[in-house]
Amino acid sequence: MTLPAFNEDGDLPPGVHGATLSEVLARFGQGSVQRAAVADRLTRLYQLAISTGQVARVAVFGSFITAKAEPNDIDLLLLMEDTFDLTVVTGEVAGVFQHMEAHARFGASVFWTRRSGAIGGEQAMIEYWQVRREGGQRGIVEILLEGT
Repeated sequence: MTLPAFNEDGDLPPGVHGATLSEVLARFGQGSVQRAAVADRLTRLYQLAISTGQVARVAVFGSFITAKAEPNDIDLLLLMEDTFDLTVVTGEVAGVFQHMEAHARFGASVFWTRRSGAIGGEQAMIEYWQVRREGGQRGIVEILLEGT
């Protein structure tokens, strides 16, 4: 799947754009040392989250998926299966699901909920993250999970 070109503001056009992790890394993980470092963070977070066997959907938003030369961090939304039990998750994986720890350890803002906790439904929750802090919308990327 081909991700669309950036608009005049350096953002993806509004919408939820699907891509594999490989496509995301190829498009956004190159061009500067900082971009490569943030891509490595995304890869690690993705691998840790997937290791739970409970990931339903993953969306990436924020500066990493823009034309910004030096993105600050990775912004990630994880929708987990309703059977996900954080109390049994340990070690480095547990840190992914603790917002402040994820920020300190991984340089990431991770937001997560179970599918049943998605306000307005899953799609509405994912689409919400298109809203820019300064107003308006920009596109986000949903990472297509292998085998789905």
